[in-house]
Amino acid sequence: MKARAQLSPRQSTKLTPQLQLALKLLQCSQTELEQEIENALASNPMLERNDADADTTALTDTPAEPVEDAGADAGDGDPGDADFPHAAMPDTEESLWDALPEPKTLRSHLNEQLQLSALSRRDLAIGEAVIDSLDDDGYCHAGAEDLRTASALTPPASDAEIETVRHLIQRFDPVGVGSRSLSECLQVQLTQIAAEPALLALATDIAARHLDTLAKGGAPAVAKAGGYDPLSAAEAVALLKTLDPKPGALFQHSRTEYVEPDFAILPKRNGWQVQSLRDAGQHLRLNAYYLKLSRNSRGADAAHLAQYLQEARWLIAGIAARRDTLLKVVKAVVRKQTPFLDSGPASLQAMSMREIAETIGLHESTVSRACSGKWLATPHGMIELGSLFGSGITDDSGTVQAAGAVQGQIAALIAAESAAKPLSDAKLEQLLAARGLPVARRTVAKYREALGIPPSHLRKKTP
Repeated sequence: MKARAQLSPRQSTKLTPQLQLALKLLQCSQTELEQEIENALASNPMLERNDADADTTALTDTPAEPVEDAGADAGDGDPGDADFPHAAMPDTEESLWDALPEPKTLRSHLNEQLQLSALSRRDLAIGEAVIDSLDDDGYCHAGAEDLRTASALTPPASDAEIETVRHLIQRFDPVGVGSRSLSECLQVQLTQIAAEPALLALATDIAARHLDTLAKGGAPAVAKAGGYDPLSAAEAVALLKTLDPKPGALFQHSRTEYVEPDFAILPKRNGWQVQSLRDAGQHLRLNAYYLKLSRNSRGADAAHLAQYLQEARWLIAGIAARRDTLLKVVKAVVRKQTPFLDSGPASLQAMSMREIAETIGLHESTVSRACSGKWLATPHGMIELGSLFGSGITDDSGTVQAAGAVQGQIAALIAAESAAKPLSDAKLEQLLAARGLPVARRTVAKYREALGIPPSHLRKKTP
């Protein structure tokens, strides 16, 4: 067959560098945006901050149209409109932080051990998939099918291959990582302990069959349930208490991160107003000297300065577009969540990003980027913008109740319960149903756990 060239039209989407920058800025948190601005100021001589006390006669491009802000009607002299001060960290302290080594993560620690193991490439791929699936406590909750997909092997990894590699990882340091349950984690750790065989066997049996009983009634209840000698059971339980139920938690090192709100939601006589925060240091303009120099330059210098000028204009436009988009999204959210702002978490409204996107005429992915890492200062505390979105449950009247509102009702019911007779998940289900909220018991349990509230038998207090 003779080869020949053939042209065929095809449509494809390609983001321009300017649009890529705008999307990147939109997704940035306050801290990330300030870092982007600092980097740009350091690398691009065409940029400078548009401070109030700077030279007002500087030559600039036509400024972007100002974004209307509900907080602007408070007046220029209102201290409520002032930016929150942001003190710069001393250079010495910065250098100290920079000198600190990045803490080793659980995944990097396990991957180092995996690479040192004498495994085939196939088993290495499975091991990496298992390690990537671990949660912060070191547990593997991913099913065989998920791990098979993540390992991307041909032919696909079998269940036996996956389990073999997972059992190997369980013996890595820290021992017990990769387990699927607390019982399995403790049993693996017991295999690595040097103790009397009879004591190890008893502790293993308790870990396998009586952890629930141990949590409820301690060693005496375990001895009774298993028919063990009370003294032996107490020794075995004491051994179990020396084990680590969360082997991966040791690697949860993190520096304290301070959240800075993008907007404050403030009450006013006929509703709520949205006030932008921390905008002052984010207003940029073109440097007068370099702008004039670019207009009078020729040749290579002109091309070089033109590149700086283009990048500066893109950044200024991107920051203005970010500010405008965020304000639109937040205002739409505030309108939807007025009951929540008026009454608190119990009145949180079910709301989707698609709904907000349709309201303000933006794409759903744009709203998602706008909500990423953004925080609101509200009368009910500092709230992440994305946490206000979520599905809901339809009550008997046909009104959709947000999951957060249902959680609020569960928390209120538990707060009012009797300490001697706490409400079970089944009872909570009945009480919510009586309020017109048909919530399944398993959903009640999920919401209760999300609130960090233990089950009823752990909340019970005897007088």
